[in-house]
Amino acid sequence: MALPPQDDRTLPAVVLQDVDQRPLEQALAELQGLVEQHGHVIVVCSQVLPASVERRLHTVRALLETDRIALFRPPLPPLGLAVLARQLRQLASCDLSPGVLASAGRLLTHYIHAGALLGSVARLDHVPVGLKSHARSWMPGSQFGVVAHPVPQLVRIGPDAALDGPEFGTWLLVAKGQLAPDWVTGTLAPSWRVQGLRELPLPAESPGWWGTGRLAEFCAYLPDLSVLYQLVTSVRQSRCHWCGIDVIGDRCVFCSATPPEYDADPGRALGERRALGERRGPALGQRRERRALTG
Repeated sequence: MALPPQDDRTLPAVVLQDVDQRPLEQALAELQGLVEQHGHVIVVCSQVLPASVERRLHTVRALLETDRIALFRPPLPPLGLAVLARQLRQLASCDLSPGVLASAGRLLTHYIHAGALLGSVARLDHVPVGLKSHARSWMPGSQFGVVAHPVPQLVRIGPDAALDGPEFGTWLLVAKGQLAPDWVTGTLAPSWRVQGLRELPLPAESPGWWGTGRLAEFCAYLPDLSVLYQLVTSVRQSRCHWCGIDVIGDRCVFCSATPPEYDADPGRALGERRALGERRGPALGQRRERRALTG
């Protein structure tokens, strides 16, 4: 999932290998070293990874007794997830606090259009597939255009096949598997009015995610750092009432706290806020440190 840098400012990624298979002490030492070196760590991982990986990451964070590790598992296919991780690496070079940077992942997910050209949808689990499409997938030579995010779509490839795309300017990333991406590059890209197109190898996780190796995966995304920065900084920021870090959105990505709900009694609400303030630690959002992005 560690894509090549988009520009000279894109920070490198740290790839966590076999987190659930190595001894706990090794994973603990690796994450502890990253936290000590960078201050905060954002772990970006796929939702299709084994549950043992997530359990190990939560165990490591609990043993380190730290709120400086954010675990982020967006509902994206492998290529889209890799694009999102690279966008966060781009933004990590800007003057964003750790909490705002980690929160940006949820925001930017909405601007990613991820899909694939498939030779079969018989084992596709992440997009609704009708009985007719299942039957047609067994016909020799059948191909299907699929969008998994942001809105599921599925069409059988033919003269009039089309998929709804982004309503803003994007670049298109194409990863070739066992299918030639001719329909993606020759038909889909012009219909989506992409401003540029790049090709790269297929992620290793893609055949398992899409249920077939006969595919060509694609992802439309925003490549410009200035646009990404403007999107993130235009959203209202708030401070987590529990750990004090600056975030965007309704949930802290580091300690998972949500805004407290106060009742109509002003005196009680004030007392609760004071109690929370007494338990709150120092404002981590005031520290500007380099962040490590893992994917």
